[in-house]
Amino acid sequence: MFGEDKLDAVWLCKLAERGMLRPSFIPSRPQRQLRDLTRCRRTLTQERTREKQRAGKLLEDAQIKLSAVISDIFGVSGRAMLDALVAGQRNSHALAALAYRNMRAKTSVLQEVLTGHFTDHHAFMLGMMLARIDALTTQIDTLTTAIGEAIAPFAA
Repeated sequence: MFGEDKLDAVWLCKLAERGMLRPSFIPSRPQRQLRDLTRCRRTLTQERTREKQRAGKLLEDAQIKLSAVISDIFGVSGRAMLDALVAGQRNSHALAALAYRNMRAKTSVLQEVLTGHFTDHHAFMLGMMLARIDALTTQIDTLTTAIGEAIAPFAA
């Protein structure tokens, strides 16, 4: 097996000596920089998604089944409820009253799913998670702006 690798290396050296190999493609500096920006944004987006999943698991641990009623618990209504939980609000009626627009129709269901065993420990952990999600969102937005600027020369 190792002998084959050695023979391949010798063969590639002979091809290179005779000029029979095409040089590797190296993108221009702006393309490489754009690639760095998009890769970084993808990584941060994945990290934010994982943090949101952790927050969802934390809520399930506290027997808060918010995701059963709200498709995006980090939307406007869900986020208002999560922020209130972190701030110390435990009354399910008061939490459900934070729903916006069409979520108002689900107030009774929200009251039911917001009744759980959410403790100060859960609030501390959720607060940390929400802060991380917000920081990642800010970084993603900054990268999105930088990507827009980096793409401008290629649009022409």
